[in-house]
Amino acid sequence: MRKKLLCLLSALTIMISSVASAKTIEGVGAGYKGDIKVNVTYEGNEIKGVEILKHEETAFTKKAMEQVTKEIVENQSVEVDNVAGATYTSEGIKEAVGAAVAQAGIKLVSKAPAKKADAVLTDISTDIVVVGGGGAGLTAAIAAKEKGANVILLEKMAMLGGNTNYATGGINAANTSLQKKLGIEDSEELFYNDTMKGGKNKNNPELLKKMTDESKHIIDWLISKGTDLTEVSFSGGQSVKRIHRPTGGKAVGPVVVAALSDTADKLGIEIRTESEVTKLIKTGDKVTGVEVKHKGQTYVISAKAVVMATGGFGANPAMIEEYNPALKGFGSTNSPAITGEGIKMVKAAGADLVDMPEIQTHPTVVHNNTAMITESVRGEGAILINRDGKRFINELETRDVVSKAELAQKGASAFLVFDQGTRENLSAINGYVKQGFAVEASTLEELAGKVGIEPKTFVETITTYNGYVKAGEDKDFGKKGLPRELVKAPFYAIEVSPAIHHTMGGVRINTDTQVLTPEGKVIPGLYAAGEITGGVHGGNRIGGNAVTDITVFGKIAGENAADFVKNSKFL
Repeated sequence: MRKKLLCLLSALTIMISSVASAKTIEGVGAGYKGDIKVNVTYEGNEIKGVEILKHEETAFTKKAMEQVTKEIVENQSVEVDNVAGATYTSEGIKEAVGAAVAQAGIKLVSKAPAKKADAVLTDISTDIVVVGGGGAGLTAAIAAKEKGANVILLEKMAMLGGNTNYATGGINAANTSLQKKLGIEDSEELFYNDTMKGGKNKNNPELLKKMTDESKHIIDWLISKGTDLTEVSFSGGQSVKRIHRPTGGKAVGPVVVAALSDTADKLGIEIRTESEVTKLIKTGDKVTGVEVKHKGQTYVISAKAVVMATGGFGANPAMIEEYNPALKGFGSTNSPAITGEGIKMVKAAGADLVDMPEIQTHPTVVHNNTAMITESVRGEGAILINRDGKRFINELETRDVVSKAELAQKGASAFLVFDQGTRENLSAINGYVKQGFAVEASTLEELAGKVGIEPKTFVETITTYNGYVKAGEDKDFGKKGLPRELVKAPFYAIEVSPAIHHTMGGVRINTDTQVLTPEGKVIPGLYAAGEITGGVHGGNRIGGNAVTDITVFGKIAGENAADFVKNSKFL
């Protein structure tokens, strides 16, 4: 007994000594939307752990944070790789840990972590494979799972979300319960007409009608999955307030991705990241699976149906130039994952492509940068000013029209001007200010001097515009959304210019999301949804319609793929 007690006391002493010798220190770094604060636990010159204490990053960066902090500890170094798609967040964490290490006087000895043998991946089978982990893919996977299908979702990046993570404005829908509650008169027909006009009458009528008719239902469905959609505002190309967004005007994409990711987890959907599909497998005329590459290994997933939701090709300069040479050299707002391989694979499987030259630029991208300023800033009353101090366009015109007008100005750019009142009504602006995109001044004259706008004309333009707001009529450009005067200091200006934003062309589908051949025949077992498809948006996508598109047709694709599995006979 005495011997056991002595052993116990000895072990306790060692544990207490270990705890006592460990220390903690805080460090701060600059993330994408604000400061990232970390707590570093260390013993001697060795980091024992890194904890994220505070951050303002979007929800989709959670996995990136986990990966970067883990690798810092394993490598005993802040010189670790950034997570693709979360570069700013990765750098912010490394900066914060580096600051803590420097403050503590820790002299890290870099080491390679013990290499774990990768699990041998074998060929498997399932009911449905969903390729792509953005909004369309997550929606499809959830919808299929809820209909009883076994689903595997594949995402080539380390994180889920794709381009949906970059969606800022909101989701358009007509005749919704929230619109009715707020006294907004709208209809599916009006939504259809606005979108057809915005798309230059090039939209596929059947697909568009399907999207506009189902829009109110997808709002209810998203809310049922935990998506915060509490506000309705204007966006470019809409005749009424129709863009639904989270509380405080937060970016819609990360909110949608977070809600759908949580739902997928609760449903037990198998999600494989860093898994790149390289080929669609066909048996006769049917698509019966996919070839997958993961960390150098290649294997096959046999499936009774495949849903392709890999996005467009906005981050592939070669494809952009191939289909629209006039856009050669333009920057891009897209996720680095959006490179068009899915479109090529589906085409190789016999699919038809439509509208491929129809490529949209977004007019309010930080000049000489790829950071996009949400359309909601203009919806909340911001105006566009040229270097002569004048407005030159209805700020809520469609994106193609505004982009063209900007390129015609001196310097091929313009200044997005707003006041503190606008900032207080849209939380997304706080991130732009913290990132240094916005120039701030206490007076309009000071702001003009800082950014190089002709001051006298600029003040006159703002005064005139404020008069239009009071009168409720924009006599210069006929803008319908006039929410507030620009009178509350400080005042802000962000220099903006167009960049590649959305590719309207892609795989040809029917309203059931079945993929079609050039002859209009269905390719059995193959479905597609989201930006990989063409036809919905025509010659120009209305802001706020992307999230509508990917969720409406993602849900249809998942449900129909599940029905196909149930109703078909397989060998």
